[in-house]
Amino acid sequence: MNRREFIEKTSIASLGTFAFSPKSYSKILGANDRVRVACVGFSDRHRASHVPPFKALAKGMNFEMVALSDLWNRRREEGKAFLEKELGGNITTYRNNEELYSAKGIDAVFISTADFQHALHTIEAVKAGCDTYTEKPLAETMEDARAVLKAVKDSGKIVQIGSQRRSGANYWAADEFIKSGKFGDIKMVELVWNVNQPGRWRRPALTKDLKESDIDWKRFLMNRPADTFDPRKYLEYRLFWPYSSGIPGQWMSHQIDTVHWFSGLAHPRSAVANGGIYQWQDGRKNADTMTVVFDYGPLNDMSKGFQVQFTSRFSNGAGGTKEIYYSNGGELNLDTNTISPNGGLSEREARSMGMQANLLPTMKIEGASQVATDANTGGDELTFNHIKNWMECVRSRKTPNAPIEAGYQHSIATIMSNAAYRTGQRVTFNEKTQEVMAGDKIFKY
Repeated sequence: MNRREFIEKTSIASLGTFAFSPKSYSKILGANDRVRVACVGFSDRHRASHVPPFKALAKGMNFEMVALSDLWNRRREEGKAFLEKELGGNITTYRNNEELYSAKGIDAVFISTADFQHALHTIEAVKAGCDTYTEKPLAETMEDARAVLKAVKDSGKIVQIGSQRRSGANYWAADEFIKSGKFGDIKMVELVWNVNQPGRWRRPALTKDLKESDIDWKRFLMNRPADTFDPRKYLEYRLFWPYSSGIPGQWMSHQIDTVHWFSGLAHPRSAVANGGIYQWQDGRKNADTMTVVFDYGPLNDMSKGFQVQFTSRFSNGAGGTKEIYYSNGGELNLDTNTISPNGGLSEREARSMGMQANLLPTMKIEGASQVATDANTGGDELTFNHIKNWMECVRSRKTPNAPIEAGYQHSIATIMSNAAYRTGQRVTFNEKTQEVMAGDKIFKY
């Protein structure tokens, strides 16, 4: 599907107006069969971002939410009440995924559990015969990343990774412009994600209420090292490694995905990182400030390539979120959704070296939709389009906008950044073994 077709298919005036006709689904085999969906992990993300688009689309596309699996009894009760109120029908609750899949009757699932669980829960789902909408990051270790990639490809199931930039018309337009050659070779990419939110990823009120008897702690840990019960690690997992890499997995994974998409490169050649806990001394183990510098380019030609710099801080929100691509001729700015000659090779500088000026035109990116700059992972329109695309692909069996390979690739980059931060070494990726290497050692924990 090219950019113009994408824009026509996904352009919407509001969440209540969608660019498709329910009648068109009658032409697809099995279109009259209702798709029964379950929620795996009743999270804030599911409540706020998954449910509204699903609610708007479900009736016309013949989808129905029928079940919920969550380890915490409180979340099961709250989730059941919320989903029944918002979506109607009856929601059956399950204490864990084994119970959910043993009961049969589920065709697809939303997965928005703890970061380190996404890959393993996706494996469970596809082996049970379900399509999945899996939130990012896909995996926080290469062992999990390789396992989920194989399981999904072996299953033939539809898996959409929650990298919703891949369903943004402006990102499609940017990809087309870069791949057309009009932009020139990418020389530098600047990615920024800044916030000033003391409560980000904190759940102090809930941690006071959670008791070990309310959950299945061993099931929560899955394949992570044995540990004593800690309500903060259960509810505030994004602050604690090895349950989450924090900044790389939560935020960088969105932005670095566009680098892979636009460049056609599957992973960085190397990464270095620095940072620390400079502001919020609240017991967290993951950084509240981090800078990662990647080197990208063909592995067989080190003379070609470009640098990517990602910076993020929790101490000051100035700058918000930004994604800027630079070539010798100017910049492509996905914060302002413009292409411009800013910084390009001017006539004066070119003439002094007997060269021709190299300046991009000034133009808006067609189909532009603004990405929220308040540290959200994308606006309502992007998420709506992304979930709609997944639901359409569940029907058509076509490849979704953010397939499993996209998740595998962003996982390599986030794992490399986490490894570089934690070891202080220059980190590389072994193409043959598909391992992240810190020096001559494989990075695991």
